[in-house]
Amino acid sequence: MARPERLELPTLWFEARCSIQLKLRALLGIIAVGERFGYCVGEKICMKALLLSKYRHLEIADLPNPTPGPGEILVRVAACGICGSDVHGYDGSSGRRIPPIVMGHEAAGRVAKVGPQVTGWSEGDRVTFDSTISCGTCRYCAHGEINLCDNRRVLGVSCADYSCAGAFAEYVIVPQRIVYRLPDSLSFSEAAMLEAVAVAVHAVALSKISSGDRALVLGAGMIGLLTLQALRAAGCSTIFVADVDASRLKLAKEVGATETLHATGDDLVSEVLRLTNNAGVDVAVEAVGIDATVRAAVNSVRKGGTVTLVGNITPEVTLPLQKAVTRQIRLQGSCASAGEYPKAIELLTSGAIKVKPLITAIAPLEEGPRWFERLYSREPNLMKVVLTPETIS
Repeated sequence: MARPERLELPTLWFEARCSIQLKLRALLGIIAVGERFGYCVGEKICMKALLLSKYRHLEIADLPNPTPGPGEILVRVAACGICGSDVHGYDGSSGRRIPPIVMGHEAAGRVAKVGPQVTGWSEGDRVTFDSTISCGTCRYCAHGEINLCDNRRVLGVSCADYSCAGAFAEYVIVPQRIVYRLPDSLSFSEAAMLEAVAVAVHAVALSKISSGDRALVLGAGMIGLLTLQALRAAGCSTIFVADVDASRLKLAKEVGATETLHATGDDLVSEVLRLTNNAGVDVAVEAVGIDATVRAAVNSVRKGGTVTLVGNITPEVTLPLQKAVTRQIRLQGSCASAGEYPKAIELLTSGAIKVKPLITAIAPLEEGPRWFERLYSREPNLMKVVLTPETIS
């Protein structure tokens, strides 16, 4: 069957290997349908995808079905969550969702097809996958720090260095090395939360929790609320959660906060010190990323305590340096996750971490543009929205 030589912009698709050359050709609207897009007689040749064709403009597009190459798996997407980073990329503010791009990296589904050299997986297997594609060969990968990979790529990201198609589509291709099997007891919508759960578990692991520790979480967004639960699972006896949004603090209480603090800045620090007899908490996890919360985190921990930095809304903050030095406070950055998916699956399956209360809506992929706009406008009482390309049992 003859293959078209040219696809117009609304129907562009990206090669799974995410080459810079292909991305540039795509931006010109001159992408040739190559070997990775199979047109097979008797098979569906197009899929539906939510395409960011220009900033703040999402559309449902018909794109060629991708074909898995060696070591790759084609996943039929059942659910994909809208991440805050997708919303920041929606208007171009992050610089990491350059149109045209299919976003989405928090997903789960079933194996639709396996490529050559794939072993251990069969059509129909229930799976999720890491959002990070690491090379497996650099010095960081060799030490298990796959999140720091020199050649790291992220699904659904399009930036100056690469473009990699994401999972707001009926199908997505991923390397088999980042795929994880899902238990039958875990729904696809819950499994779409595993990427965020793994981020929280990673942050807590880096915080080096001891049984009975007291902790403070600054920011009751998605990562903050999951970190709260991961801290509890790691052995913290007391967990305070601070935010300026009362509705989010209500959720924090529902999922296990010892006490919620509707305060910020010096008022927050004073309240934490009051609750800890002026000692401070053992660990503070900062999940916002602005001056006020980073400063409050440093001022709220005890001598020798740990501040783990997860939030990164702003590129730079002012640090209370003398306090960090003279009180010997450990500052620990935390980026994405590094192999915590099995632990995250275990915590969800056991009920130690609950994500259902954090899911605001489960909606068809076709409603994606409307939900993105609602999230972008910061409509109150919205937490996680999960999009479903199809209803898959």
